[in-house]
Amino acid sequence: MTVHIGAKAGDIAKVVLFPGDPLRAKYIADNYLEDVTQYNTIRNMFGYTGTYQGVRISVQGSGMGIPSAMIYAEELYTEYGVELIMRIGSAGAMKSEVKVRDLVFGQGATTDSGILHHIFEGQVHYSAIASFDALDAAYHIATEVMNSEKIHVGNILSSDRFYNEEMDKAKLARYGVLAVEMEAAGLYAVAAKHNKRALAMCTISDHLITGEETTAEERQNSFTEMMEIALKTAVKMNDQL
Repeated sequence: MTVHIGAKAGDIAKVVLFPGDPLRAKYIADNYLEDVTQYNTIRNMFGYTGTYQGVRISVQGSGMGIPSAMIYAEELYTEYGVELIMRIGSAGAMKSEVKVRDLVFGQGATTDSGILHHIFEGQVHYSAIASFDALDAAYHIATEVMNSEKIHVGNILSSDRFYNEEMDKAKLARYGVLAVEMEAAGLYAVAAKHNKRALAMCTISDHLITGEETTAEERQNSFTEMMEIALKTAVKMNDQL
């Protein structure tokens, strides 16, 4: 048991799905996993372990923002022997070719967060990147179940602020940033620190250019393609860990 996770040793699987919303974690446990046990209720940041296609998988809410995600990632990697964490979240599109309900894989995560700056004491601008083997596996699984035009791989922005009018998003988009979310860069940094694996995939929930958006209920319950891709990736990656 850690400060933030009430699980005992052995309660959590090697692969963890990592939605920001703990109710999305509950939805996955209720609708996809078998033989489910709930190992965490601390701060209502729900965590569950069950099986999918016979493979043991956990799903743990991370909360919103880099600081919260880094707390849970640190404890999962260091205290529970987790080898791969896959963020399954929502993001706002920043380029016209990325549409609402498309899937974006964060190959890299640009950030304005001071946390990564302070890790290296201002010496470098650290590049937070995904684990290639997990990204490769997830991308190829996605192409089997989705139209390739709805799948995007590249740089995403992990923003410290949700309401950030000062950020020059148009310039970031010109430099190839596909979408904005709030956790991936922190997850990638913690994974690198501990020589573990991490991947962020996000369903586009709203569009910064067109103004189109989904409801909170849709974000919680209806991003099923992403959930299924993540679960199938977990099964495939499990044998390699």
